[in-house]
Amino acid sequence: MLNDKQLDRYADVLLWGLKTARTGKIKKNDIVVIRYDLPAIKLVEILHKKLIETGVHTIQRLIQTPMMEKNFYSLAEKNQLTFIPPGEEELYKNLNGTIAVLAPESLTHLSGIDSNKIAQSLKSRKSLREILDHREEQGLFSWTLGMYPTTELAKHAGMSAKEYSDQIIKACFLNRVDPIAQWGSVFEKAKTIKKWLNRMRVSKYHIESDNVDLEIVPGEKRRWIGISGHNIPSFELFLSPDWHGTNGKYYADQPSYRSGNFVKGIRIEFKNGKAVSSTAEKGEEFLKKQLSMDAGASKLGEFSLTDKTFSKINRFMANTLFDENYGGRYGNCHVALGASYSDTYSGNPSDLTKEMKKNLGFNDSALHWDIVNTEKKIVTAHLTSGKKNVIYENGQFTY
Repeated sequence: MLNDKQLDRYADVLLWGLKTARTGKIKKNDIVVIRYDLPAIKLVEILHKKLIETGVHTIQRLIQTPMMEKNFYSLAEKNQLTFIPPGEEELYKNLNGTIAVLAPESLTHLSGIDSNKIAQSLKSRKSLREILDHREEQGLFSWTLGMYPTTELAKHAGMSAKEYSDQIIKACFLNRVDPIAQWGSVFEKAKTIKKWLNRMRVSKYHIESDNVDLEIVPGEKRRWIGISGHNIPSFELFLSPDWHGTNGKYYADQPSYRSGNFVKGIRIEFKNGKAVSSTAEKGEEFLKKQLSMDAGASKLGEFSLTDKTFSKINRFMANTLFDENYGGRYGNCHVALGASYSDTYSGNPSDLTKEMKKNLGFNDSALHWDIVNTEKKIVTAHLTSGKKNVIYENGQFTY
């Protein structure tokens, strides 16, 4: 699917992502975990070698196979669902980086599983995620995520294995002699747009398309961030809004594969920050259970826009990592149900306390689910001065 040269470039790009996402430098003797699916082993072996050469300590973690995952959620009792292995918390408190290389061999293997059990397991690990969030705020930890092509992904995306691989190659600039230079160029261009967005004093954003009519309040002390190395590829610019100010209707025209389930045609209506109605053409029961996972699951944690001039992705990829960065004809907007990102705080994120996050409207949840709209749309910033400024139209920022 990917030749040796492309795999070597991919490993370099993932390392660039890990380093770029870190506010502090990656140092000798840092601890980095590689989480991976088995089909990606060739890429992981190259990545492992490059990490060893940088002087860091590497830990390899094989992600559960579809059968293991199905057996776990089918058979596990409550104490097994919430079990945290001895030493896990200690590892997280000392961890400096995580690289995940996803290569799923099944996308719908958990469709018959009680989604409450999946939610229960996710919630039990929330405390571990909070440890990493805090370490990232201190500049001690970074993460990145990539995807390796599989026949299962290609099948669900309606492509041949070669077509699917070509999308990954093109999206990650693996067809370039120096993909890092290309990523650096996108990184610098994004800086200009973020500065432009962050200079505005905005009371609310209004998103309009054929099926979306949504108002989002950015909240106090917010900033737009993105193209920071966290995901490969990543072309989105986003912020975590004050969840209290979300009102209106949102529609996800892109299907979503999540936790072994397929969901299509999501429609959600928000009132005073909370989802008051939710439907889906397929997977509605799963959607409703996800929204009831905890108190924050029915609120927004992220608002994002992708400029089509950055992204080369022009096909549905059956994976959120790529679908939330869709370029195509009209770019995309996506929102995330659940947890917010504290690095969208305009001050020093390490200064944030739980009470400050709550008062500023940063949403807290075990869920973070990106749902994508690729319709032609217009996004208008309503400024505190009373003026309006169209910031996004026809899939591009208007800077």
